[in-house]
Amino acid sequence: MNRPNGILLRSFLRRSFCSAENIDGNLQSSKVQIFDRQLKRKQRDRAAWLMNQKDSLVNTVADNLIDRLEDVKKTFPSALCLGGSLEAIRRSIRGRGGIEKLIMMDSSYDMVKLCKDAEKDLSSDNIETSFMVGDEEFLPVKESSVDLVISCLGLHWTNDLPGAMIQSRLALKPDGLFLAAIFGGETLKELRIACTIAYMEREGGVSPRISPLAQVRDAGNLLTRAGFTLPGVDVDEYQVRYNSALELIEHLRAMGETNALVNRVEFLKKDTALATAAVYESMFAAEDGTIPATFQVIYMTGWREHESQQKAKRRGSATVSFKDIQKEFGGQTS
Repeated sequence: MNRPNGILLRSFLRRSFCSAENIDGNLQSSKVQIFDRQLKRKQRDRAAWLMNQKDSLVNTVADNLIDRLEDVKKTFPSALCLGGSLEAIRRSIRGRGGIEKLIMMDSSYDMVKLCKDAEKDLSSDNIETSFMVGDEEFLPVKESSVDLVISCLGLHWTNDLPGAMIQSRLALKPDGLFLAAIFGGETLKELRIACTIAYMEREGGVSPRISPLAQVRDAGNLLTRAGFTLPGVDVDEYQVRYNSALELIEHLRAMGETNALVNRVEFLKKDTALATAAVYESMFAAEDGTIPATFQVIYMTGWREHESQQKAKRRGSATVSFKDIQKEFGGQTS
């Protein structure tokens, strides 16, 4: 298997990396290891061979994320796309945002190769595309080097989500845009319930089988903590129906979204797995026999600070008091 021969990123790979070493010590998050990043890389290697290009969930999330470029008047000549739904983002980004140079990065070599092989079908869109293998937790990108950073369904697997977002901000030029989509805490709530009941029944306790995910209320704080200005957060929930719990698990494998917790149980007992499937179907199955799975997606937007951006006036700078406004309009009725 040959390594991808993408354009060398010499200007991006020299000094001033946006890695943790260059983040202000006051902003760094804890180094607690929640996820096994090496295992996640292997899972994404496997997903590169299982992935379905017509996955309606992945394609819908990618389209909805890139749609946000339509709401912005400015263009983004250079963009960095981080690991997650790389191929879906590449297809969706055609003709949008004024992108001229695109860097596609993933921790999985097989995923990068998949995207590179698919590039031949997109050769007519005149976007100069480069490929690299890298980790979102240690961005090998020069500071202030890109106009746009996109991450679609990848950042929720980082051990240090605030740190990864800080690095993304550092990679942006002033007035650069950060777009991200992550799975939220309500994702796979049906499977969580079924797993908990089955484990309590079969093993007398609960073992972590599904990763912890950010809550909607945390998203705005994450953007602010990472130093982004004009933060925006919105949420969508998608419900996908499957013929069985096994089909759901196969879909998660094809997306690279299976369990990668450091403290995971290495092997799932057969009777516990069967009990989980039985509980799932008994509690949530529809009349036609299909079972639902909820995917909550949190969309986040933020900008790197620039003097041209709107800023709140300093406290006490108002020239009209609320009392005067009340006197003027308070007595009026509709």
